Amino acid sequence: MRRREFITLIGGAVTAWPFAAGAQPAGKAPTIGFIGTSASGFILYSAAFAERLQELGWIEGRTVAIEYRWSEGRSERVVEIAAEFVQQKIDVVVTYGSAAAQFKQATASIPIVFAIAVDPIGSGLVASLSRPGGNVTGSSLQATETAGKRLQLLRDVVPKLGRLRILFDAGYTAAVQEKDEVQAVARTFGVEEVVPQEIRRAEDIASAFEAFKGKADALYVTESALTFTNGKTITTLALNAQLPMTCANAETARAGTLMSYGPNFPALFRRAAEIVDKILRGTKPTDIPVEQPTKFDLVINLKTANALGLTIPHNLLVLADEVIE
Repeated sequence: MRRREFITLIGGAVTAWPFAAGAQPAGKAPTIGFIGTSASGFILYSAAFAERLQELGWIEGRTVAIEYRWSEGRSERVVEIAAEFVQQKIDVVVTYGSAAAQFKQATASIPIVFAIAVDPIGSGLVASLSRPGGNVTGSSLQATETAGKRLQLLRDVVPKLGRLRILFDAGYTAAVQEKDEVQAVARTFGVEEVVPQEIRRAEDIASAFEAFKGKADALYVTESALTFTNGKTITTLALNAQLPMTCANAETARAGTLMSYGPNFPALFRRAAEIVDKILRGTKPTDIPVEQPTKFDLVINLKTANALGLTIPHNLLVLADEVIE
C-alpha cells in the first residue's frame, strides 16, 4: 500500500470514529454479529461487507469488532447463535432472511439487518418496505418477481421444456411462495407438467433427485438457506441426472449449474454495511426503508451446457454478465 493511501485510510478511520462513539459507551468499540450459512459459502459476501465497512471508516479489530457465526443452513443452530448474541449484547446483527426471522423472535431491541431476504413483508420481518417498523430492516431479493424471468431464460435454453421440476424448502415460507409463482408462470408458458418437490433438510435432497429420475426436462431451485448451503450437492446431482438447472445465485452457476439469474449478492452485503453504518451512528432500523436490488446478474455455464448437449442462443450469451467456459 502506498504511503498516501495508508494516511488516507487511517485518517478516514479517525474521522469516522468520533461520530460513531456517541452511541457507544466511552472507549468501547461496537460489536457486529454476522451470521451466514457457512464460511466457505459466504466468503465473498463477508469480504464485501467488511470491505465496505472499512471504506466507511469502521476498521475491524480497531474501531469495530465482528463476531462471525455459521448456521450450516440449520434452524436449530440459528436459535443457538441468536441466544449467544443476545447474551453478549451485540450492537447489531447482520444475517439472511430466514435467520432474521428467528433473531426477531429472540430480541426486540438489538437492530437486525438482513442482507438478503426473499419476501420480508410476507414472512413478517417488516410491516412495509418504506416503514419497516420494529428493529429489523435490510434488502429484499424480489425472488417471486424475478421467478418468471428466470424461468423464461431457462425455457430459451431448453425450448422443449415439457416437464419441469421445482426443488423448494417447504420449511421456508418465502421459498413456498416462489414455488407457487414458478408454477403459475410455467402454466402461462405452456409447460405441460410442473411438479414441486419439497425438502426440509439436507438428507431429503438425494431422495428428491431419485423422484426426478427420467421424469424431468429441467429443474428450478428456489432460494433458501437450505438450498444455498447444499448448492454443490444439488449441482452435482443435477449434472449426474443430466438435468438443466436454474437458480438465483451466481456462485451455484459457477460451481456447475447451467445458469443463474438474480441479484448481485456481494452488492447486497455492501449495502448491508452501509445500513449498519447508519445504525451505529444513531439511526433506528424502523427509519431505514427496506431496499430492493438494482443490479441483476445472468450467469451462464457454457461448459455445463456443452456437457448437457444444449446450445445457448447467441442473444443470451450477449446478454449474460458472465459466461463460464
